[in-house]
Formats: sequence, structure tokens, C-alpha cells
Amino acid sequence: MQNSSFWRLGDLTGRRKFCQLGHLDLELGNHLPDVVVAYETWGELNTSKDNAVLLCHALTGDTHAVGEVEPGHLSPGWWDEFVGPGKAIDTDKYFVVAPNVLGGCQGTTGPSSLNLNHKPYGSTFPKITIKDQVEVEFQLAEHLGIKTWRLIAGGSMGGMRALEWAVAKPGNVKAVLLMATSAYATADQIATQDIQVKAIEMDPDYFGGDYYLRETQPIKGLGLARRIAHQSYRTEREFKTRFGRQVQPGEVLESGGRFAITSYLDHQADKLTKRFDANSYKVLTNAMSLFDVGLNRGGVLNALSACNVPAVVVAISSDRLYPKYLQQELVDNLPNAKPLVEIDSDYGHDAFLLEVSGISSAIDLALEI
Repeated sequence: MQNSSFWRLGDLTGRRKFCQLGHLDLELGNHLPDVVVAYETWGELNTSKDNAVLLCHALTGDTHAVGEVEPGHLSPGWWDEFVGPGKAIDTDKYFVVAPNVLGGCQGTTGPSSLNLNHKPYGSTFPKITIKDQVEVEFQLAEHLGIKTWRLIAGGSMGGMRALEWAVAKPGNVKAVLLMATSAYATADQIATQDIQVKAIEMDPDYFGGDYYLRETQPIKGLGLARRIAHQSYRTEREFKTRFGRQVQPGEVLESGGRFAITSYLDHQADKLTKRFDANSYKVLTNAMSLFDVGLNRGGVLNALSACNVPAVVVAISSDRLYPKYLQQELVDNLPNAKPLVEIDSDYGHDAFLLEVSGISSAIDLALEI
């Protein structure tokens, strides 16, 4: 079994488990011959196998939804506040599964994985879609013996997958929690995502995507993409309050020093380039831009109106990347959607990772269905 997507990060097996799926036909006509999916679990699957919760991570997330920084895991759990004994998703009650998405770089087959010639896919990795990612998760569920998910929860790209699950496989989902997401990628989202992809491609160390066996990697382009993205994830109001026009402590502007906000974005870029692959960033970003739940289903309204899976939809008041009207469209057109849950936050798009009280209440509502 290949763990080859750990191409430059060392042995990152950590708490991950691996499932060999084999051949996968892709939506756009290509295929992958030997797909491996990495995942982590918490809690126990009950005898009736009806207590399973699927967590769908966002663009740069991974399997490590819960836990500290430790060997094999370079970042803390991205939903640690919400999952565990006595928390909103109580692991004394629920069996929680968090897979790494197809195209990723944390154990699941992606551009950095080895192909049949034992070389990294690189530029030859095929274009994938959100539907392909859901198919991998569906096959993982079959491997685990899970027929119906008690809840599928996701924000941003993870919310796209949760929605695709509900529309494509309604008999396998009891309820979905859709946070800061939409039924399709908007022109504004595609624009900012395209700029991020271009930043990666313009890095002289990108080499058309075939950089894995070279001494240098496209970390400058990936870092720039992260800076652009992170600005869209947060808000002007938060930046004004936290940073204003402050100069980074210990630095002098006149001598090449940075504003505090610049230092913050540099820090976010540096963190990501230590644990993420530029090609995966590009592949997953493009999958988000391609997303349209109504494609080949008679349009968005037809696809949503035909979906009877109960849904809790969360909007963030200050989300400038996925504004409230997109979540309202979901509520208005999903027949069994609860009234829109709006969380007032200064954190913008990232609030689905940070607003503990509001998101916990939304989880409670979804688990009551």
C-alpha cells in the first residue's frame, strides 16, 4: 500500500489508517488505477452501525480533525473543539470518520503519489471533481461497513462534498450539516481561486508540476496562494481590530520591516508550505471551481428540489468568500432544510472552524434530526 503522498514530509503515518480501493473511474473520463484513502477515526461503531458521522475537511485540511501536533501530524486537529467525549459530536456516542480527500497530500492518492511506473504523478495526475471525491468516501464507507451516515458535516469544500453526498446518495445519509458553502462555485470564487493557481504555476520552481524529484520546490508560489486565500477567509473588521497599521514588534519599516498584518500572512504561508503540496492545492482548488451540483441533473434548482435529505445550513455574517445568499439558496430549495442558521462573527469564512458556541449549536440541531 502506497503512503507515497508523504513525498517530502517524512514518515507521517501518525494516527492514519489506510484503505486500498483499487481502480477508480473519474467523472471527466479518465481513471486512477490504484487509489488509496487515508482516514482517522474516533469512538466506536455500534452493532447496528447507525452511529457514524463523516467529517469532510476543507481545502487544506486532512484526516487530523482531532488531536494535538504530534509525530505524523504537523498541525492540530482542525475541529478539535467540536469532536470528543462530551463535545458536540460526542465520541462516547458516535463513531467519527475523517478521510483525507482524493487529490490531497496527507495519505490519500494525489499528485505526489507514485504512479504505476513508481514515479510521482505530478503533471499527469488527472483532473478530478467533487463527485469523484465523494465516490472515494462512499467506497471507504462500504469498506467500514457503514450503510448510512448519521450525519455528514462539512464547511467550504467539505460542505460541497456533504451536499454532493445528499444529492447523489440520499439513501446513505440521514442528515447533512452544510457550513459556509454553496451549491456551485460563483464567478467571484473562481476568480480568486484562479489567481491562486496562477501564483503556483508562475513559481519558477513549479516546472509544470513535475518538481518532486528536484532539489527545489514551488513553496514561494504556494505561499503566495495561501496569502491570497487567507485574506478571503478572514475579514477587514478582524484585521483592523487585530493589526491596524501596527508594525511587527522588533522590526522597523524604514529598514525593511513589515506591518504586523504582513507578518501574519507570512506566518500562515510558512505553516502551509511545511505540510502541503502545491500540486494538491492546485488540483483541489480546480475541483472547487468546477463544482456545480446541478450539472447533468437539470440545473441547480432541480438537483436541490429533488433532494429530501434533512439539512442544517450555516451562514457566517461576515463571510466574503461564501456570502449568506448562497446558503439561503440552499435553504430555500432543499425541501427538508431547517431555517438558516446565521452566526454573527468577525472571523469571516473561517468561522466554521472557530465559533465554538454557534457551530456546536448547529451540530446539536443536525443530530436531533
